[in-house]
Amino acid sequence: MTHALLVDDDTELRTLVADYLRRYGMSVTAVGDGAALRRLMPGGGFDVLLLDLMLPDANGLDLCRWVRATSALPIIMLTAQGDPTSRIVGLELGADDYLPKPFEPRELVARINAVLRRTGTSKTAAPDDANSAGTTVQFNGWAFDRLARQLRSPDDVLVALSNAEFRLLSAFVDHPRRVLSRDRLLDLSRAPGVDVTDRAIDLAVSRLRQKLGDSPKQPTLIRTVRGEGYVFDAEPVK
Repeated sequence: MTHALLVDDDTELRTLVADYLRRYGMSVTAVGDGAALRRLMPGGGFDVLLLDLMLPDANGLDLCRWVRATSALPIIMLTAQGDPTSRIVGLELGADDYLPKPFEPRELVARINAVLRRTGTSKTAAPDDANSAGTTVQFNGWAFDRLARQLRSPDDVLVALSNAEFRLLSAFVDHPRRVLSRDRLLDLSRAPGVDVTDRAIDLAVSRLRQKLGDSPKQPTLIRTVRGEGYVFDAEPVK
């Protein structure tokens, strides 16, 4: 089992990320400052470090340098400062990857697995094993790999999805054959820290229908229920 050390001073984010990673079979130790990191590192038995750049008692770059001086532990930097300079400095100091906030938890899982594969320390399911981890969903001939963020058509053609379309399709396959109001879809598909309108949901549904080959005049896969919302009319199989 992969053991992740998460260091972030945002209590809510720590809880959400830790809970999500545990759903993917990882063990997580979550702390809120650099002092806790320094206490836990020696002999901690961690497989990956998820390190926030801005902490109340330390600079994440300094901590990255300190960890790298004594350990080959894979490091993924998490930060709201997504500017190229911070990213380059972090990578030069020995970070293995860099993920700007806000981020999709699914993307973090994919980044962790990729880093562990590169370093030869992976203990979690690789993308080829996604079906056993419940990450690939099939419906009406389509294959939706939620970990790799890939959608394949019945003709085995890879269909590109925007972040909004990916989140919307995830919401639909999680709630098949149920009427979902626009407000409910907003709650299920909104990215952290991003304001989305009802109109944006309608546009995302329209674009997703096009990519799924659903007829715009008489859609059968994503149906409109007048005055109520939308229904994903398929039975996803994991």
